[in-house]
Amino acid sequence: MVAAAQMGPVPLSEKKEETVGRLIGMLVEAAARGARLVVFPEAALTPFFPHWLIDDEAELDSYYETAMPSPVVAPLFEMARELRVGFYLGFAELTPDGRRFNTSILVSEQGEIIGKYRKIHLPGYATPRPHEPVQNLEKRYFEVGDLGFPVWDGFGGRVGMCICNDRRWPETYRVMGLQGVELVMVGYNSLLNVPAMAEVDHLQSFHNHLSMQSNAYFNGTWVVASARAGVEEGIPQLGQSVIIAPSGEITAQAYTNGDEVIVGSIDLDACNIFKRYMFNFRQHRRPEHYGLISAPVEQSWDSGPLLGD
Repeated sequence: MVAAAQMGPVPLSEKKEETVGRLIGMLVEAAARGARLVVFPEAALTPFFPHWLIDDEAELDSYYETAMPSPVVAPLFEMARELRVGFYLGFAELTPDGRRFNTSILVSEQGEIIGKYRKIHLPGYATPRPHEPVQNLEKRYFEVGDLGFPVWDGFGGRVGMCICNDRRWPETYRVMGLQGVELVMVGYNSLLNVPAMAEVDHLQSFHNHLSMQSNAYFNGTWVVASARAGVEEGIPQLGQSVIIAPSGEITAQAYTNGDEVIVGSIDLDACNIFKRYMFNFRQHRRPEHYGLISAPVEQSWDSGPLLGD
């Protein structure tokens, strides 16, 4: 059994200890319902601060973790050990040499970190846009991840991680699929209204699920995706956390805009029919014809003006 632990808004006034308490409560609930692995959202320990311009360095640093587990987050690890439940946790990482990443970790049932991922597909821009009502300054506050898309042996199978915008890129899943991934964990914070793409705001929900369902099928893998939901400091977040089967079917979905735990039974053997037949990479892939996919960006087809800088 796995769980997606969706979070409602994290207000600026909420102390990090309080937020961790919410995570612990959902971990306990998920365990009571039979889950052995819990997926929390992207940047789960704080409000999603890339939505604001922050000039004060001390204030900015307060959103990052310099160690994991930090003293504040340690109780979550302790509860995981007590309950024998693993988890995926997204957070902002500040390294000893001053680098900043949008990071997730995978923690075992014994409370040990067994995997780390740093977000690669950073959306948004680095320079504020005062004319837009909501900012997305991820490129200002984070570097592009430098760990690739690894997979790990754990929880009875081959598991991988990605974060938010990564879920919209087929290369994310295919790189893990080529390593035999059977379960992809995703934490995300997605706007309901994107100023630069306002004409397709009505498709936010559709595109969210489309990207994950299609790539679950294309790679014969389960996908467990946990979101931030509700209106956070005046900014509506999408929510709609899901568990998706290798067939591309949604098997469980959140229905609220707050803290909510959804649980589902997953059979990793259900991946096999897709990996052995329709998407048998060894038999059917033709990488000799896919060179453009990995060509340098400047050699790719120009799709028009850049939305980010």
